[in-house]
Amino acid sequence: MRKIAFQMLFAMESNQDIVVDELYYQVKDDDENETEEIPSYVRILVTGVNEKKAELDATIQKYLGQGWTLIRLNKTDVIILRIAIFEIQDVDDIPGKVALNEALELTKEFSDEKSRRFVNGVLSNLISK
Repeated sequence: MRKIAFQMLFAMESNQDIVVDELYYQVKDDDENETEEIPSYVRILVTGVNEKKAELDATIQKYLGQGWTLIRLNKTDVIILRIAIFEIQDVDDIPGKVALNEALELTKEFSDEKSRRFVNGVLSNLISK
């Protein structure tokens, strides 16, 4: 679910006018079942992250090293961090460590080891506070 939400949010960074339902079927890449509803958790992640983007970005900025800004981060890492921080702060039944582990899985698939360590550091600091 998080993988699909990540892919949708990544696409929405370039085209904010895209219709969420249409994007889901493009990302899902399953032409056989275009009448299937978007899973509720995917919708929660996508809409929640979009609605709270400024707040999530402020949280990320708070945990960046001195001299670092969001602009210097790659888009993949920012989106992964937004998803995880949204889960930690706004989804009651997802423990912080689960959100952290799921974020690390996304970095394994969509980024590199350096990004994985970075995401781990930011989220570990957030969880420990």
